[in-house]
Amino acid sequence: MKQNMSEDQQFIFDSIYTQVRSGFYSLEDIQNNIIEEIEDNGFEDEISEDWAYQQIENVYQQLLEESKLWQAPTETERLIMAFDELATQRIIALHYPGYTTDDGDYEAVEVERALRENNEKSEGYCFYHGQDLERAVLGEGLYISFQKINNESDVVSKEVAKKIIEVLEKHNLPVEWNGKATTRIFIPVFKWQRVYNEEDRDLLNYNYVIDSILENHA
Repeated sequence: MKQNMSEDQQFIFDSIYTQVRSGFYSLEDIQNNIIEEIEDNGFEDEISEDWAYQQIENVYQQLLEESKLWQAPTETERLIMAFDELATQRIIALHYPGYTTDDGDYEAVEVERALRENNEKSEGYCFYHGQDLERAVLGEGLYISFQKINNESDVVSKEVAKKIIEVLEKHNLPVEWNGKATTRIFIPVFKWQRVYNEEDRDLLNYNYVIDSILENHA
């Protein structure tokens, strides 16, 4: 999202844009995150708190205006419903478990550990990470990683992918996948549409995934 700004301002604005439009954070959380990001990068002399807060407000107000025209359920809402359904099939489906693939793998293992403490185990896992989310917010589609815990079989990996694809397409989210165990699932036509609401379930707290798997396989 290019603006008429310095390189440092553009860097911070891009972070604001993703955080606001992701719908995962309150405005207060975003303000705190951005100020910390400015300080961590040593941008305090160039970028003021007032400037950052104004950009956050501008992006948020634009998002609110756009949201009035969204058709329900949005593609993001359908994705959430698909991930919820996957949990009922013992697939650990995680929203934004960190910024990288390694982060996502780590969080999936943590959920699996909690399941096994309750004498249950998953049939696989999937997620989209922070870099995927950034691209989705920009309208560049959404990649979804998949695997099964402690698995080294391509056949097993492919079966996990097929289950995920079946549920995504059931929720009207057509995918592209070349059938290879090492290639991620891609939703090419995907509009990320979400506004933060404090009354919504916290998708970044994965206890609901654990509970769903346990409840459906008690």
